[in-house]
Amino acid sequence: MDFAFSDRSVELQDAVRRFMQNYLLPHEMDYHHDVSNGIFPPQVVEDLKALAKEEGLWNFFLPALPDDAPGTGLSNLEYAPLAEIMGRVYWASEVFNCNAPDSGNMELLHLFATPEQKERWLKPLFEGEIRSCFMMTEPDVASSDATNIQFSIRRDGDEYVLDGRKWFITNALDPRAKVGIVLGVTDPDGASHQRHSQVMFPMDTPGIEIERNISYMNHLAPEGTCEVVFRGARVGVENLLGEEGAGFALAQARLGPGRIHHCMRSIGQCEVALDLMCQRALERRAFGKYLHEYGNIGDWIAKARIDI
Repeated sequence: MDFAFSDRSVELQDAVRRFMQNYLLPHEMDYHHDVSNGIFPPQVVEDLKALAKEEGLWNFFLPALPDDAPGTGLSNLEYAPLAEIMGRVYWASEVFNCNAPDSGNMELLHLFATPEQKERWLKPLFEGEIRSCFMMTEPDVASSDATNIQFSIRRDGDEYVLDGRKWFITNALDPRAKVGIVLGVTDPDGASHQRHSQVMFPMDTPGIEIERNISYMNHLAPEGTCEVVFRGARVGVENLLGEEGAGFALAQARLGPGRIHHCMRSIGQCEVALDLMCQRALERRAFGKYLHEYGNIGDWIAKARIDI
């Protein structure tokens, strides 16, 4: 297999680097200043999104990007270096409309949504006009195995009744998040991989309550990683995504690329950490020598380079 980057990928890498250097990095402090003062989303994000979209630096992540959708769909191999570059800054992916969980939700809707569902939700997601949530993880079960999910999706005439609790839900506090996708049990007596379905719902549906924002690794995300409770929330059956009983399969289709994207972005964060370590080693003196002159410091830097 040839792992060389295509000419298109190389050109986009250069374009994304220039964009980040010229437009995004100068606003890094502005972003964090606004967020720390309770301003979310910062206006700079929306301004830069408009500029990135105008320059065609948009929707890189979906190989089968529809012809009528804005942006440039790439293969995972072509997208990998772009995700690494964007990963160097926490909020950069959103500027290019490549941020989680929206990218995974867009792929899911592209593959399985009806034409009506696509018009209502996928089109504004492709345009970067709204954001979204994906709700799978639950506090009472080992949710790393999706067959354990207990959330109830019960058919009642022309509606589904949603009951249960989800947590670590990204975007739940973002005012731009207009649609959610939830995984739950529609057939309690079914086989383990055919018990679940996925249903979409407007975020302002009655019966849905954001109970708290949960910190992780001492970080409290402004967009929220929340615990969300459903108490008899009702949505029409037209909000079913795919078929009943296909929820597990849909989750795997969605999460496979998404996990790869997270890993790609993490490499970018690692590269930033390595750059900072090297810079510190060149500038800091201790006991009469620069840090890089000590053998063990060089060993640590070399090991970090190898690990990355």
